[in-house]
Amino acid sequence: MASRLLHLRRLLPAARPSAAVAFSTASTPSSRVSGIVDEICGLNLLEASSLADALRGRLGVDQLPPLAILMGGAAPLGEGGATGVAGEEAKPKEEKMAFDVKLEGFDAAAKLKIIKELRAFTSLGLKEAKELVEKAPTVLKSGVPKEEAEGIAEKMRALGAKIVLE
Repeated sequence: MASRLLHLRRLLPAARPSAAVAFSTASTPSSRVSGIVDEICGLNLLEASSLADALRGRLGVDQLPPLAILMGGAAPLGEGGATGVAGEEAKPKEEKMAFDVKLEGFDAAAKLKIIKELRAFTSLGLKEAKELVEKAPTVLKSGVPKEEAEGIAEKMRALGAKIVLE
């Protein structure tokens, strides 16, 4: 936090009346607000960091990302800035793009056919494919696109393998 304040302090010009006017709102601040601003400006970095932490704790606000601070606030509510039940319901569920083809088990009579089919869609040799099939349940191929994974699963199921897409 202290390093971020130091970085922000470097970006801001030295305290001048013209700089204060650039950041002011249309109305002039009350004498109470002006006094608070003067006190805050007199704090060193450690005190300012401590003040920020205390305010965050008392107000129950989590730390904002650095861009939100520089941009003047958090993301608008309509763009996922709201956190809560309503915001979670509004998000569409992301569809999984890559799947793992997992062999759960197989018919003993179909073992040879399953090994041959495994070699067809992987670059494994006979020995490696046999060892992979024999140590089921195991992942046969990972990071496969949905269409390819469904095709592999369909072929393997037709041979007698119990396949799960994860």
